[in-house]
Order: sequence, then structure tokens, then C-alpha cells
Amino acid sequence: MSLKPVQNISLEKISLILVIFLITSINYGQNTTYNQFWNEIQFNQTINEKWSTEVNLGAAYSSTESSSNIFQQNIQRSIRAWGHYYYSPRWKFSSFLAYNYNKDVPEIGQFKSPEIRFALQGIYYFHKTGYTLSTRMRMELRHMRNEDGNYDNVLRYRQQIKYLKPINSKILREGVVYVIASDELFFKSGTKVTGLSFFDRNRLNLGAGYLFTDDVQVELTYANEYLPRDEHNQIVNAASLTVTFNNLFKNLNKKLFHKNEIINED
Repeated sequence: MSLKPVQNISLEKISLILVIFLITSINYGQNTTYNQFWNEIQFNQTINEKWSTEVNLGAAYSSTESSSNIFQQNIQRSIRAWGHYYYSPRWKFSSFLAYNYNKDVPEIGQFKSPEIRFALQGIYYFHKTGYTLSTRMRMELRHMRNEDGNYDNVLRYRQQIKYLKPINSKILREGVVYVIASDELFFKSGTKVTGLSFFDRNRLNLGAGYLFTDDVQVELTYANEYLPRDEHNQIVNAASLTVTFNNLFKNLNKKLFHKNEIINED
């Protein structure tokens, strides 16, 4: 299969796309602004060349209309379990099941809204020398409790474009710093708990990451979200911290096994 059209994508065109997304994300009037902090710990485990699993533990904090403190409220805690299938070097298919404990989330309302979420996802990678461009497609089914205590089913589609570039190397490996930029559009079905608008939000991310080892990395990004809602629009400015561990338990077992071998030899 010929990939010549993909290979002709220039860095200038990629930059132009990201600038357009940036302008789109901030070119809206805003009524209410929240400052938030999102953090997530990711545990990835390789099964074989085609399959891997992943578990995410997350928490989110937010300011309120009466307080600008970014840690004023713990608005969400979550756990998410993934299965990943690497169909080819360019295609990766995934699915997850998650539980979100939502409490006082500004976009939902000031009430508890537990949520079970299921998703199907595909990512296509445009591998280039020195950087990677990818596009992600995700369909989510959200089963959420509304203010009346009943549960709504919300369908949401997400489309993302992401640019990743290592700074001090051509590939991602231990000791490498990289920059990331992405923009994502969200579309949803209308329900009482999330509002009736078809366009859910636009999310822009800009940031950087560092690989302490090949299996341990950290990312710090700034996220800007525009959320149109029935009563008033919202703007979210968030700092996001993500720590990733690859094959953590397998690596620990190797170290312990190697240590025991040394002790036995002594």
C-alpha cells in the first residue's frame, strides 16, 4: 500500500493545523472559568508483540466560582482498565472499562454523579523521522447518575490529532525530553446530566515529557477546554501531570530474581 501522500506532510502543515485548532479553541466568549489540576498514574504491561494491558488511576481537583484555589475541591476519582491490540505499526486498537466517581464536577453540577464508562478506540500513527503525528478516534458510552438519582446513557465521540517530537534524540528512550501538542473535539448525545448540545467541548493540550528510564516517564501539560452548556459556557484551564510505568511488576520480579541469584551465589 502506498503511503506517499502521508509522507509528504510537512512540519509547516502540521504546525498550521495545530495553530488552527488553537484559534478554534480560544475563539469563544466565556462566562465561567475554572482552574483545575488533573493527575494520573498509568501502569502498562506487555503480554506479547500484539497485546498489552493498562490500568489508570486518576484524580481531578478544581477551583470554584467563589474560590480560585486550584485544589479547592476533589471533583473526580477514577480507575480505568485497558486492553490494547497492535494490529500493525500504524494501527492500534483499544478498549477500556472505567469507573468515575464524579462529585461537584462543574460541567455536570454540584451533586454526586457516579459513572461507568466503556469505550472503543483506534489510533493511526504517521511515523516520521524526528517526530510522530497521530490521530485518535474514540467512541464512549457513559452510564451516569443525574440530579434526580436516575441514570442516563450518554454516547460521546472524540476525535484527536496529536504531535510528539523528541528534543535531544530522534527516538524516545531513557534520558530523552519530548514536546507534545494535541487538539481534540468531543461530540455527544443530549441528556439531562450533560446538557442537550451536540458539541460537547474542544480540548487543547500543550506540554512536555521526560523518560527517566525506558519504562518510567512523566508528562506535564497545560490543557484548555471550551465547554458550551445550556445555561452558560465554561472555560477550563488545567495543569495535567501523568506518570507512566511500563512493565513495572515484570521489572521488579527481574530485579528481585537477579538479587536472589547473587545472594545464592555468595
